[in-house]
Amino acid sequence: MATNGNKASGHPDEMLPVSSSGRSNGFGTSQPVLENGAATESSSHSNMLNGGTAQPERFTFSPQPTIEDIRRLQAEFTDERDWNKFHQPRNLLLAMVGEVGEVAELFQWRGEVAEGLPDWSESEREQLAQELSDVLIYLVELAEKCRVDLPQAVIRKMALNRLKYPASKVHGSAKKYTEYKD
Repeated sequence: MATNGNKASGHPDEMLPVSSSGRSNGFGTSQPVLENGAATESSSHSNMLNGGTAQPERFTFSPQPTIEDIRRLQAEFTDERDWNKFHQPRNLLLAMVGEVGEVAELFQWRGEVAEGLPDWSESEREQLAQELSDVLIYLVELAEKCRVDLPQAVIRKMALNRLKYPASKVHGSAKKYTEYKD
């Protein structure tokens, strides 16, 4: 069972601290929200550097917790409940697929959804955050049980993707690499 996205270790009385931006880092301190590597207050400065035109800021995650922090928190949560006998790779995979289904339900029948979810209520956004958190928690725990160093696997996979999808050949195209390969 995954932990609720609002709790650091799954204890009901242990809520994560939330910064003024509404983001939580889970480690007792509020962090400024970073966008493009700079605090959000500097976004007007960056717009002036772009010739005064307003460029949309790219969304970025908060720096904490790390994937390792998430793995540790979930391992502690599972150990405290003696659930390791249930949290084996097959079970974790099936649980993760179930959680992906719950994410899909939130999008079902909505048609196209704009980036940033401008038409969603705060309640809908929070429910999405919780379901995506469940997916991530199960993914991280599955990687742990399978002994996959997920951050390093991502680095290797991105290098392979750069070879399969060179920007010079695929820019602006949604074709699969097998459709343009020489």
